[in-house]
Amino acid sequence: MHLAHYLRLLHRSQNALAEAFREIRRGHPHEPDMYGVCECLAVQCGEQARRLEPFVRRYSAGACEEPERLHSALFSGTRPGGLGLLRDLHDLYLLATECEIAWSIVAQGAQGARDEELLEVVRHCGGDTAVQLLWLRTRMRHVAPQALVVAS
Repeated sequence: MHLAHYLRLLHRSQNALAEAFREIRRGHPHEPDMYGVCECLAVQCGEQARRLEPFVRRYSAGACEEPERLHSALFSGTRPGGLGLLRDLHDLYLLATECEIAWSIVAQGAQGARDEELLEVVRHCGGDTAVQLLWLRTRMRHVAPQALVVAS
């Protein structure tokens, strides 16, 4: 069963997204909403990863190990200034989109496996990811005009 591969991918992605939210919070201390919202979203991502762990263990039993794929990191640290904040939020958006797509694929696998417990986790956590994406899109739209038009 290949569901284990996507569960591991999703688990790693959720942990990476949690750490990226924390890095942005630290990297943009002068943005009033970054501290509270980013920390809240980081905790939420960490909780989602924790909720996946029993399923990662369950479906990984007997599965062959997937070789680690080489890929560029979407988020490799914060950048200064308004344009930097916009680029950082854009990177976060891409990471969150990876999670959203993986949740969708895992949902299909859970349906095929008739795993109601996993489907319940997917429904709850996938909804949280959709809200994260909405906040990121809104925040980017808020930052973009000044970052793109006003000289630093």
